Amino acid sequence: MANQQRTPTHAPAPTQVRRITAATVDALIALVCGLVAGAAAGVKVIDGVVELRPQSPAVWGAALGTAVGLSFVNHVLLTLATLASLGKLITGLRVVRALDGGRPGLLRLTGRWLFGFYWTVVFVPIHLATDSDVEQQDAVGLRIVHRKA
Repeated sequence: MANQQRTPTHAPAPTQVRRITAATVDALIALVCGLVAGAAAGVKVIDGVVELRPQSPAVWGAALGTAVGLSFVNHVLLTLATLASLGKLITGLRVVRALDGGRPGLLRLTGRWLFGFYWTVVFVPIHLATDSDVEQQDAVGLRIVHRKA
């Protein structure tokens, strides 16, 4: 591990635009894939006629399960392998340990992923309702930095 690249903890944080763009790309990927899976689960062919049944619990279960599962794969497993989710790869960002700039582990990445749900459910609605200038924060000892840092 001696040749593992370290990012100084004093590296400047990426702009909010980059962070928000990365988060939006990641959310859209999970949402679209969830909707496609849900639609596929709700399709029923009766006598050659294709029918979509959105009221079926299987539709919503497939949609939610796919969206959450893909989000986990993207934010935890892909980040474990590449230091970035798809959105971060596109926007030139990566995730590192705040302490020493090293590679994050599975438990911290899972905690960061769970914190992201909490942030989305609690802080995003408050921010939108109050038009505040609260910024997305780094969590569980991990930081988002530029890929070149």
